[in-house]
Amino acid sequence: MAVQFSVAVRNARLDAFETTVGASAAMKIFTGSPPANCASADSGTVLATLNLPSDWMAAASGGSKSLSGSWQDLSADATGTAGYFRVYATGGTVCGMQGTVSAAGGGGDMIVNSTAFTAGQSFTVNTFTLTDANA
Repeated sequence: MAVQFSVAVRNARLDAFETTVGASAAMKIFTGSPPANCASADSGTVLATLNLPSDWMAAASGGSKSLSGSWQDLSADATGTAGYFRVYATGGTVCGMQGTVSAAGGGGDMIVNSTAFTAGQSFTVNTFTLTDANA
């Protein structure tokens, strides 16, 4: 039998993630494939930089946690095709999470309307959900 956690434990783990990353988190979207892990250096070109709201994730419920507030970049940094994202802790240098980016049906960790970015365009993340494992 696999290890299982209660919903309360899963919710606590998710809420601890947001607390650890901090209230001034930022998300960057890059071209290319994600690095091997969060400790590895950034790779690719930064396409968009989003300064997340101070309460950037809703309280965990049912073992899931969704975005809160507006996640947007009013002017994309560069032109290219999105491949992955990173969320940085307060200060913007410590990676707290990374994942792949794709359009609907592409199987990415974060789904966007289009992975094609043009410098200067506005970009908004409409939905984003983390689900804790071991249910």
